[in-house]
Amino acid sequence: MAAPVTDTQDTQVPDTVRTEIDGTVARVVLTAARRRNPLSITTMRRVTAALREVSTAEGVRVIVVASEGPAFSAGHDLSEMVDRSLDEEREVFAVCTEMMRAVHDVPQPVIAAVQGMAIAAGCQLVATCDLAIAADHAVFGTPGVKIGLFCSTPMVAVSRAIGRKRAMQLLLTGETIDAATAVEWGLVNAAVPADELDAAVTELARKVADASSVTLRIGKEAFYRQIDLSEDDAYAEMSEVMATNAMTCDAQEGMSAFLAKRPPVWQHR
Repeated sequence: MAAPVTDTQDTQVPDTVRTEIDGTVARVVLTAARRRNPLSITTMRRVTAALREVSTAEGVRVIVVASEGPAFSAGHDLSEMVDRSLDEEREVFAVCTEMMRAVHDVPQPVIAAVQGMAIAAGCQLVATCDLAIAADHAVFGTPGVKIGLFCSTPMVAVSRAIGRKRAMQLLLTGETIDAATAVEWGLVNAAVPADELDAAVTELARKVADASSVTLRIGKEAFYRQIDLSEDDAYAEMSEVMATNAMTCDAQEGMSAFLAKRPPVWQHR
C-alpha cells in the first residue's frame, strides 16, 4: 500500500497537493481537480516542497508527478495575475521557475503521468519532467498568445524538448496537439489508453527504480549538465563523470556481476 508522507500543506488554504510513497516510488499528486489543477503560487510552492521532501525519503528512487480529475494542469492561476503589481507578477514566475528547477535538482528521475490536458505552465511541467507518459486523450499546448500573454517561461522547457520549429508552432498559434503528436514530437515518451495509464507509469517507474540510486543520481545530474555544452566540452566533462562513476561501489559491483553472469546486488553507494 502507498503510505502518505509528512503533510506539506498550508493549513490556511485548501489542500492542492498530496504525496505518497510506495516502496521505491514516490508520487506528488495535484488534487484541485474541480479547477483543473491550476498552478497557483501556493500550489507551486507545495509541489516544490513535496518534491524535495520525498526525494530525501529512504529508499525512494523514482518520483511520479500526477493529477486528479480531467486535467493534468490548465496552467497558471490567472486570478493571481490580474490587477497585480510588477513585483507580484514577478513572484508568480519566480516561484514557477523554482518548481521547475526542483524537478531537475532532485536526484531521482521524475516521471509525469498525464491523464488529461496539460496547458501552458502545465505543459511546461510535463516538458520539464525527465520522462512522461500520457493518456491517449490528453492534449498539450501553450495558448498564451490567445489571451495576450505569450508563454515565454513554458517556452524554455518546451523548446528544449521538441525543438525550435515545433515549439514556435505551438507558441505562435496557441493550438493544442494530441497525445500521439506529443509522442512523435518528443514531448512525452508514450501514449496509452486512459485505463492503462497508472499501470504504464508504474511499470516504467519500476524499471527505472531497478537501477542503483547512486547511478541514477550521477546520470541525471550529468545529463542536464552536458545537454547544452559543445560536443568537445560535453565529451571532456562526461569522460570525467564516467571515470568517477566507475569508481563507485555499485559500478564495480555491476561490472563484476556482468562478468560473472549474475544479478548485481546494489549498495546504493
